[in-house]
Amino acid sequence: MNAPFNRRLFLKRSALIAGALPVVGSGTGPNLLAAENRADPLRCVQIGCGGRGMYHLSAVLEANKQRLVAIVDVFEPRFPVVKKWLQDKGHNPDQVQTFTDYRRMFDRLHGQFDAVFIATPNHQHALPAMIAMQLGKGVFCEKPVCHSIGEARTLRSMAEQVKTPTQMGNQGHAEEGYRRLCEYIWSGAIGQIRETHSWTNRANGGVGPRPPVEPVPAGMHWDAWIGPAPYRDYHSDLHPHEWHGWYDFGNGSIGNMGCHVLDGVFWALKVEHPDAIEVEQLRGGSNERYPTGSRIRWDIPARSGMPPLKVYWYEGLNATTTAEPQGGLRAAVGDARNLPELLIELREQYPDDELDKSDSGTLYVGDKGIIYTATYGNRLHLVPMERMNEVPAPPKMLPRPKNVVTDFIEACLHGRKDTAVGFDYGTRLTEFAILGNLAQHAGGRQKVEWDGPNMRVKNLPGLNAWIQREYREGWRI
Repeated sequence: MNAPFNRRLFLKRSALIAGALPVVGSGTGPNLLAAENRADPLRCVQIGCGGRGMYHLSAVLEANKQRLVAIVDVFEPRFPVVKKWLQDKGHNPDQVQTFTDYRRMFDRLHGQFDAVFIATPNHQHALPAMIAMQLGKGVFCEKPVCHSIGEARTLRSMAEQVKTPTQMGNQGHAEEGYRRLCEYIWSGAIGQIRETHSWTNRANGGVGPRPPVEPVPAGMHWDAWIGPAPYRDYHSDLHPHEWHGWYDFGNGSIGNMGCHVLDGVFWALKVEHPDAIEVEQLRGGSNERYPTGSRIRWDIPARSGMPPLKVYWYEGLNATTTAEPQGGLRAAVGDARNLPELLIELREQYPDDELDKSDSGTLYVGDKGIIYTATYGNRLHLVPMERMNEVPAPPKMLPRPKNVVTDFIEACLHGRKDTAVGFDYGTRLTEFAILGNLAQHAGGRQKVEWDGPNMRVKNLPGLNAWIQREYREGWRI
């Protein structure tokens, strides 16, 4: 059993470390990573060893040949699984330390590693990322990069002040599709775009009360799993994946898929702050669970030579069926057009366009045509596909980085702060996406008037409580 965590001792040690590292306000401090002998591999720590955590380990150790120093997971049965994987891949698991609380890991190993990879539930993203940046470590964090809008602003401010690289795990942003999308849109291939439609068939929500309290599973460090969130007793429908659907821990379907599917919209159309967000349709949900289906609209003002834009998001829908999938998506008010109907119309008109081959995607509707992209910007084409031969291909204006993990590792190794999806961009995209959560909290047909520069809701002040949560003692960011 681990000794109780001593927050005061940790902060004292962190303060001592801060005197030698490029942390907040230092500006001119040395780059810790650049100062290392970069003939040596990057020393890495993995926080969260489930599905995405194992992807990180494979990319770090197998594809990029770096070194693993420690793993952190609140569920001890993950440790033998990871160590067996390491052994099967020819690595020595005895050289990898294990922790069930990342705060203890930072306290004990702060001088023994260079970068952290974070693959925890969303509510546990911001604190380890902040601690790592304060200690001068590179930070790779899965999407969304945090749980709340307030955390996004805090992380962005910190990332601007430190000299080490950051990266949000948003693989599509580093791939060809969204970069080509930007080039097509910026070249005027489909003219001015006044609306986009993005969808996912994910339904990360629920209905009804919490399930009954159950005994904590053997090897589960439940208090560490809860972390900064409000404490609750253990129950089913949380670990290892269902936490997405609960307000306290996840961000619903938007948090699960929004940073992927809305990335092209946010980037190519140069979105900044919306004027308003509104839920137009809603199904399911409760006072602590996200809905199982909704349609959300962001109203974007004119910017950078682009006209006002309406961004639509449809979640929990089956894009290959009619507008009323099994279980139904009830309109909160009205009978506005449903995206699957539009998608079915295009599919029937252009059956060879492969518009139904992905469970998520986006249609960019311009006054000269339509562009389609799948989940990560892949399968990009004008609709119908024959138009790709009619519209001149624009020149390649954007750099083509390697995949997000390799790009981050190379930035760490070579003392380069800029990355494909650094926190300067990743926090802004995250904030834009989870503004949809604010609209879901407001309910159907309640327009949320947003003051982006001042980070507040203008017309429904009660919603401002969702912008920044209160943290439990010992877990404050």
